[in-house]
Amino acid sequence: MKKANKIFFYILLSMFIFIVLFPFIWVFLTSIKPVNEIFGSFAWFTNNPTIKSYIAAFTQRPLLRYLFNSLVVSSITTVFSITVASFTSYAITRLPIKGKTIILGGVLAASMFPQIAIISPIFNLITRLGLRNSFSGLVIPYISITLPLAIWILSTFFKKIPYSLEESAKLDGATPFQTFRKIIFPLAAPGVFTTAILVFIAAWNEYLFALTINSDDRWRTVPVGISMYQSQYTIPWGDITAATIIVTIPIVILVLIFQRRIVAGLTSGAVKE
Repeated sequence: MKKANKIFFYILLSMFIFIVLFPFIWVFLTSIKPVNEIFGSFAWFTNNPTIKSYIAAFTQRPLLRYLFNSLVVSSITTVFSITVASFTSYAITRLPIKGKTIILGGVLAASMFPQIAIISPIFNLITRLGLRNSFSGLVIPYISITLPLAIWILSTFFKKIPYSLEESAKLDGATPFQTFRKIIFPLAAPGVFTTAILVFIAAWNEYLFALTINSDDRWRTVPVGISMYQSQYTIPWGDITAATIIVTIPIVILVLIFQRRIVAGLTSGAVKE
C-alpha cells in the first residue's frame, strides 16, 4: 500500500512539473526548429535542429544592448530599493514610532496601485526632468513599484527577530544605527537577500514603463526589445523564442545559484523554537 501511494505521488509530481515547465519546453523546442517547420507542422521535435534563430536573435536586433540595459536598470533599482527599504522597515518595526499600522497600510496600498493608473503622471514627470531614454528615467518609476513591496516583505523579517537582542545592544551603549548594522541586518540577511531577488526579477520583467518612457531602441530593455522583433508583414517566432530562452537563462542561473538562500529567506521564522 505504501509503495502504491509512493508511486502515485511521484506520478502526480511528474505531471505537475511537466505542466509548470511545458511553456518553457515548448518555447525551447520552437527555437531550434527551422523557420519553415514552425508553422508547417505542430510536431514536438524536429529532425533538423538548428541554431539559426539564436544567431538571428543577436544579429537582427541589438539583443546584447537590451540585456545590458535590463541588467543596469534592475541592479540599480535593487540596490536602491533594498537600501531604503531596510532602513525604513527597521524604523517601522523596531523603533518607537506612532502610527506604524497606518504607515504599513499605506505602503501596502501603494504597492497595489495598477501601473496603468500612474503611468501618465510618471511619464509627465520624467519628461519634464529630461530623463526620457536614459537609465534614470526607468529607475525612478521602477523604485516606485518595487520599494513598497520591499518594505512590506522586509518588515515581516525584522519583526521576527527577538527584541531581547536589541535590548542587550542598547544596554551595551549601541546606537540605533549600530544595532541595525551589527545585529538586526545580519540576522535578517536571508530575508534581505530573498527580497533583493524578488525586486530584481520584478524590475527585469517590467514592460509598461519601459515601453512608454524609453522609446529609443538603444535604451530599450529586454521585454520591450523582444516585442519589437516583429516586422510590418511577418512575426519571426523563431527569433522571438530564441531571444526568450537567452534572456531567461540569467534569471534561471541566478535562482539556481542562490536557491538555498532564497529558501532560507522564505522559510525564515516559519517555525518557532
